[in-house]
Amino acid sequence: MKAWRFYGFGDLRLDDIPEPVCQPGHVVVKPLCVQPSVTEAQLAFGIPTLAYDRVKARLDAEAPIQLFGHEFCARIVEVGEGVSGYSVGDRVAARAKLPCGNCPLCRNERSTLCRQGPVIGFDQPGCFSELALLPEIALVKVDDRISDSVAACLQSLSDSVAAVETAQIQIADTVVIFGQGSMGLECLQIARISGAGQIITVDVREEACAASRELGADHALNARTCDVVSTIRELTGGNGADVVFECAGGSPRQGLAGHQTLLDALVSVRSGGKIIGVSWFGGSVMLPIDLFRERSLRYLFPDISTREHLRHTVQLVASGRVRLEHTITHVLHGIEAVPEAFEITASKGKYQAINPAQVVF
Repeated sequence: MKAWRFYGFGDLRLDDIPEPVCQPGHVVVKPLCVQPSVTEAQLAFGIPTLAYDRVKARLDAEAPIQLFGHEFCARIVEVGEGVSGYSVGDRVAARAKLPCGNCPLCRNERSTLCRQGPVIGFDQPGCFSELALLPEIALVKVDDRISDSVAACLQSLSDSVAAVETAQIQIADTVVIFGQGSMGLECLQIARISGAGQIITVDVREEACAASRELGADHALNARTCDVVSTIRELTGGNGADVVFECAGGSPRQGLAGHQTLLDALVSVRSGGKIIGVSWFGGSVMLPIDLFRERSLRYLFPDISTREHLRHTVQLVASGRVRLEHTITHVLHGIEAVPEAFEITASKGKYQAINPAQVVF
């Protein structure tokens, strides 16, 4: 089969490799639609972010290797021994992080908290190939009401569900969301159906602000044309927001905000409020920690998304409570288009993309 393999950072080649052999507890799938996550797109070009050292070590020791491709919709073409509940022809999406099965958490029926297991696309091949081998424990079925393209977004949406769950939003809480890329727009919609009151969003791109308004933001602020912090203060009666999601931080080389939006979040949240850190920064960040202490702020990080989160996303999208079609701006066709999808996703501002670029196989 054809599969994309990395020979190093920035060196991606379409190779002919053996087809995967189905194993017990696994299925073989044919990818239908795949998108690189923003993290994967940064790592593809060697930009430090989550798992950089882990990926670099694998490239140094094992290249060429299959990497990335954990955000996908695929159809099952073969079912391994012991698999129950899945059949040939089923469309599936998958949870990326898998339990190890051996650690104390896994042995005590808390495997959803395990961080020791492999990650699809990082430790084992993802779906940037004509066929892929996936463990049953990662899978959920895709509802017939959901298109292949939207289904490829479900894994990202499950992380956003976990982020909003971590925030424990109370009825009528004022919510601010910095960054209106795919996860920011997802957090917006999930916060809305989770009881949020006024929702204020922030981005530097007008196309992202427009999508935000269409998907339910009460105020979508363009940080290039207004003083965001003072406007948020004005809209909240001088108090600041109850909950702030920081979804814009990361490498400025990719058009992200560095850590400035985290500093803005710090002064946009009310005393005693919560900041939910969704972004990955790729390095250390210096923060005025005494201000967190003096204002009794809570800086929280999303819980790991589970298979149950992923199943919930299927219901949210199938029922129309969350809409993802508006965020999908770039759809490419054919396995040969994968490098272009990485390029667009790594530089979304340049290409006016919101969701990662998708490839329909």
